[in-house]
Amino acid sequence: MSAWLPRMRRIAAMMVGMPDYDAYLAHMRNHHPGQPAMDRTQFFRERQEARYGGRNGGKCC
Repeated sequence: MSAWLPRMRRIAAMMVGMPDYDAYLAHMRNHHPGQPAMDRTQFFRERQEARYGGRNGGKCC
């Protein structure tokens, strides 16, 4: 049962539009290896800005 808990949290977060920090870190490793990744707080703030009034719509690529 405990193996389902992290997955259910991820699903619930996606349902309410909360961004996935781990997916962001994987993206940065795979597509932008020379650039530093934002910390969790910076990432959350940037995602909120992109979703609710960002300058570039939140697209990096």
